[in-house]
Amino acid sequence: MGADLVGPYGVVSAVIALVAIVSLVTVLVLLRRERAQTRRNAELVHVARQLRRRYDALQSVTHEGVVVQSHDARVLDLSERAAEILGVARDAVVGVAVADLPLVLLDDRGLAVSPAQVLGRHGEPERTTVVTLVPPLAGARPSVVQVTSRGVPADDDEAAVLTTVVDITARRDVEVALSRSETQFRVAMENAPIGMALVDLEWRITEANVALAELLGTHVQALRGYPMADLSAPEDHAAQRAATDRLLGGGQQRFSLEMRCRRADEQLVWVVLDAALVRGADGRPDHFVVQVRDATESRMQAEMLTHRAMHDPLTGLANRTLLQEVLHTALSQPGAVDRVSVLACDLDGFKAVNDRYGHAAGDDILVHVAGVLRAATAGGGTVARLGGDEFVVVLQSVHAARAVFEVANAIHAGLAEPVRVGRRRLAVAASVGIALADQHLVDAGAPTLLAAADAALYRAKQGGRGRTEVYDASMELSTAPTLQREIVHAIEHDELVVHYQPIVDLSDARVVGYEALVRWQHPQRGLLLPGAFLPHLQEAGVSVLLGQFVASRVVEFLARTADDARWVSVNVSADQLGDSELATRLLQDLSRHRVTAGRLVLELTESSLVASGTRIRHELTQLSAAGVPILLDDFGTGVSPLSYLRDLPVAGVKLDMSFTSGIPHDPTAGKVTRALGALARELAMVTIAEGIENEEQADFLRRNGWRYGQGWLYGGALPLA
Repeated sequence: MGADLVGPYGVVSAVIALVAIVSLVTVLVLLRRERAQTRRNAELVHVARQLRRRYDALQSVTHEGVVVQSHDARVLDLSERAAEILGVARDAVVGVAVADLPLVLLDDRGLAVSPAQVLGRHGEPERTTVVTLVPPLAGARPSVVQVTSRGVPADDDEAAVLTTVVDITARRDVEVALSRSETQFRVAMENAPIGMALVDLEWRITEANVALAELLGTHVQALRGYPMADLSAPEDHAAQRAATDRLLGGGQQRFSLEMRCRRADEQLVWVVLDAALVRGADGRPDHFVVQVRDATESRMQAEMLTHRAMHDPLTGLANRTLLQEVLHTALSQPGAVDRVSVLACDLDGFKAVNDRYGHAAGDDILVHVAGVLRAATAGGGTVARLGGDEFVVVLQSVHAARAVFEVANAIHAGLAEPVRVGRRRLAVAASVGIALADQHLVDAGAPTLLAAADAALYRAKQGGRGRTEVYDASMELSTAPTLQREIVHAIEHDELVVHYQPIVDLSDARVVGYEALVRWQHPQRGLLLPGAFLPHLQEAGVSVLLGQFVASRVVEFLARTADDARWVSVNVSADQLGDSELATRLLQDLSRHRVTAGRLVLELTESSLVASGTRIRHELTQLSAAGVPILLDDFGTGVSPLSYLRDLPVAGVKLDMSFTSGIPHDPTAGKVTRALGALARELAMVTIAEGIENEEQADFLRRNGWRYGQGWLYGGALPLA
């Protein structure tokens, strides 16, 4: 029985023990699971916190604001950037219905719209809207906001709506400014009075305006895609290519080029092309902006002005300036010896024709003689008029000696027939001097060769009418050392004489003064005009000596003249001033002869050589302070004559005869003369016009404010007797 009880009891105990063990294991398993879940929850919380921090960090640096809405359109979350853009407090709007957000939004038509219409999706996968946000504060500037909403899907349904808001005010301002600039540029380009085009880097036109099309005789559509180079003359292609290469290479940013353009009708027009290179944001070349201005008229005017500056207005022949350039060029070429010859021509008795028949008849004769000289050279040389009835021909030929004699013979033959002037037939003859360019004359230069021809001319005039003489050793021109001795000898032996040309009051032609002009009564070459010896004086170093001689003779003349109302003007050049020697001598002579200083007037020539602040200016100031008036000669010419009216003690001006000769037929000369006269009168200066040859010129000058005048109309330069 005890065994029977032990058996069942043991089984029960075993079962209980087993159950306890299983329960313990289960508890342990559950505890372990709970701990694992706790750890997982802690990890999820940690991850969530990290994600939140990253989210907040991302929102703090991004330009986009984020709004998270629930499926029933309530604000679940709002980033700080979104709150800043929308102008709301973050804590105040979380949980608020989107439709109730305190926002004033306007669409592109300026109409108010609900925040729910802007921030919601309304069934679309993604929706972007641009609105204007009006701030609540009065006077604050509205902003432009771009709103994009999209759904955030869950396993079963959309759990939320994610909305991004971006302030695009600055970008919109830039877009508007760019659009405005582009519109303004296009309007300006289309309506510009000058031709404009946009040209690509291949130098092809991409856009052009109407003005350019009209200039080229075509239409805008035909210019698009057209190569710019094909519009210009072939001779200008290289210059265009070089200029554009410099732009593309970074050597410069723009260029200006004068060239010829070919119109649709094949005519060539002169234009000025201005091109500027436009670079992109990366600094690389993008395109060119080109302006094309019609320069045909200005080019013609420039050529006319150049022609006037280089040609005689009466005959159309070359003037002294052009002649010297031609002769200098001819002598500077290799082999100039015996290949260059100069012919000087002077009419015989021309002054008597002027005095008897008037200057109009004299002009007709000069024009006829110019035609004879042109015909004699047959286009094989340069014919020039130096002034009055002085003509010069420069020939370049392998057989220069034969050619120049043929021209001389043709001149005499052409003048054999009398010239018809009005109803009269007047006989005209000329004296001719010839100089061949030997080694000595070529080395001495153009002035010496001209002087040689001039010396031969005076020998011809001494021999009678209609003669030709050739320069030879018996007429040997003086070199600088010998010329100084000859001038000194001429002064000591009274070979230099002073002639006086009257200056009159234009209101009544009353003589009020004279201009002193020096002449050389050479014992072998006869009476030499200044052009034959003055060019060599500075080189010989005797210009100051000559100036002192002329001034002394003039003071003596004034001392013998009882009429204190008349004055005499003396020409002085820059090389005669600067060392006070001439000024001192002048003031001593005036004092010794008791001549009023105001009766001696100095005409300052070569004014382009005078610089303010130099000894020359000091010397002029000294003379002016002593009462000697200073006139500015050749007024209207030179490098910068107007500045001398300010910088030098100038009391008056003398109008250059180049302007007078153009009156009244040359409107430009008339305008310049009128303007210069007004300027001088405004400065309260004495005004004198030289080179007056007829009453029409005198009347024009008088009506336009020029008070005094001189010229052939009132008489030439005469000796004291």
